Amino acid sequence: MTAALWDAVLAGRHGELHTTDGGVRRLPVARWLGHDRSDHRLIAAVAGWCQGPTVDLGCGPGRMVDVLLRRGIPALGVDDSPHAVRLARDRGAAAVRRDVFAALPGEGRWSHAILLDGNIGIGGDPARLLRRASALVEPGGTVIVEVDPAIHGIVTEGVRVRSTGAVSDWFPWARVGFDAIAALSTQAGLVPRRRLVLGGRTCVELLR
Repeated sequence: MTAALWDAVLAGRHGELHTTDGGVRRLPVARWLGHDRSDHRLIAAVAGWCQGPTVDLGCGPGRMVDVLLRRGIPALGVDDSPHAVRLARDRGAAAVRRDVFAALPGEGRWSHAILLDGNIGIGGDPARLLRRASALVEPGGTVIVEVDPAIHGIVTEGVRVRSTGAVSDWFPWARVGFDAIAALSTQAGLVPRRRLVLGGRTCVELLR
């Protein structure tokens, strides 16, 4: 997806995700921008799991990093959207514009890595992404993943984003159900530790 279109999604606070099978899902832009009160409790609960330096993969406008820093937890956001990184920095969050598979600061030394908001789907290969997240954290560290309670298994799909009349090219994405996370964890050298269910959303903490 182009940076210009992502800017339009965040600036217009509206966007849709279209799938190759004809499906349309509204993007939760208000949540990403921190305007969804139902999101605040989940963010606070996940932040409570983080006791050391944390990297947020696909941080968007940086709401998680902001909360962690306010709690005195060193944190860094990573996103490939320049507009998202600007928004994160504007709110005082530390963020870098980078592909999550590119070289990142502190590799292997983070206490926690976070994949919220369906970001386990980045690249359309959850197994690869979870291995990447596992490699970022230290032994005894954790990877925190939000899964999709509405599906079973792993759904891989081609998607594109539409906003204010503009549309992106197709790109690969994936969704992961709770029932699939244990097998994915094993492949990445991780073990499920605990689960959070709040407001219809499900997060799982995986121990390295």
